[in-house]
Amino acid sequence: MALHEMMNYSQLFLEIFNELQQIEDRGRVADYIPELAHINPDHFGVHLTTIDGRQYAFGDSEVRFSIQSIAKVFTFVLAYSRVKSNIWERMDMEPAGTPFNSLIQLEYDRGIPRNPFINAGSMVVCDILADQLASPRENVLAFIRSLSRNSTVDYNPIVAHSEKRSGFRNYALVNLMKSFGNIRNEIDKVMDLYFSICSLEMSCRELSESFLFLANNGIVPHSGESILSPSRTKRTNALMQTCGFYDEAGQFTFKVGLPGKSGVGGGIVAVHPGKYAIAVWSPRLNKKGNSYKGMLFLEEFTTRTKLSIF
Repeated sequence: MALHEMMNYSQLFLEIFNELQQIEDRGRVADYIPELAHINPDHFGVHLTTIDGRQYAFGDSEVRFSIQSIAKVFTFVLAYSRVKSNIWERMDMEPAGTPFNSLIQLEYDRGIPRNPFINAGSMVVCDILADQLASPRENVLAFIRSLSRNSTVDYNPIVAHSEKRSGFRNYALVNLMKSFGNIRNEIDKVMDLYFSICSLEMSCRELSESFLFLANNGIVPHSGESILSPSRTKRTNALMQTCGFYDEAGQFTFKVGLPGKSGVGGGIVAVHPGKYAIAVWSPRLNKKGNSYKGMLFLEEFTTRTKLSIF
């Protein structure tokens, strides 16, 4: 019998949540993006989806929130499925070791981002999609709606405008890359797509279902559609493992042991290849920009279930 058939995940979620309530949440919401400062910091949701379609939920799992950098996985996959190996001519695949919006690292590397999941790397991905897709904003949204099986998933224009209005460092990054010839389209076109994807709003349930293909050799379980080859799926998971949590990826690997991606909206998605995808949302962030209690929850979850890749 499969482990998920013997275990009441929903009960386990409740037990871990109650234990976390005894721990002071020392994080804070991402108030440097003005619109995100208004979110209720006490939200907490979890949703796990297995590759055979079982669903387990807890708390605010149906509440949509700003997924922010989690969206960078969607755009990377879309670009990687089109450009193939040529994508590595314009970005690297190494952990950054510096903050996700570091100008120093980018200057040192002459405009080549360390990986596709930091801000600069995602901007290069957006530049690639601007070349590859007729209507990048609409095509990206259609792709995510298809994965989530929900046609109401959408961008939040208020959040996008808020990020654009306060995005001085992001504009510095894209202009620096433009100076090195690694941004080929007009900067406004690239940044409009970048700010749009960061403003995407999804629930834990929608995220866990959307990431399930990465736990299933690149194939969407509910439709049988192949998004990536097994080889490129493996590499995407490897990138999430080593680069998915800014400069805290080593900690996540050490404590949780799953490939995943975080966002400053407080969301985390992680996948166990061959088994499940899980999404957690808790808005208060630690100093590295990852959900404080989300990290603790997933550490306890994989410890108790013994379901990590290690």
